[in-house]
Amino acid sequence: MKLLLDENLSRRIVPFLQSVYPGSSHVVLVDLHQSDDQAIREYAREHGFVIVTHDADFYEMSLLDGNPPKIIWLKTGNQSKGATINLLLQQHSFIGQTLITENKACVEIYSTHN
Repeated sequence: MKLLLDENLSRRIVPFLQSVYPGSSHVVLVDLHQSDDQAIREYAREHGFVIVTHDADFYEMSLLDGNPPKIIWLKTGNQSKGATINLLLQQHSFIGQTLITENKACVEIYSTHN
């Protein structure tokens, strides 16, 4: 599974995810910075990405338009890049179970200290 990180996440996270999520990228790295959410959704769908975001927008769009793309909705509040990296790496099995095995459109991930 490869991830496409939304603008609300640091692009500096991407290299740290490659071992577990090979082929992952960031909207800035694929020339989608300042693009609307629909353009990002379409890119993710065409290229087989799962969108990672802090916003509800992509989830709401999936309710109307269906999926793909699937979504990882980080409900973690403000946290460091390191904490975000660790959370995505630690939750890899749960994310895969939810999105692939259970074929859910969205997985919500909460901070481990909530």
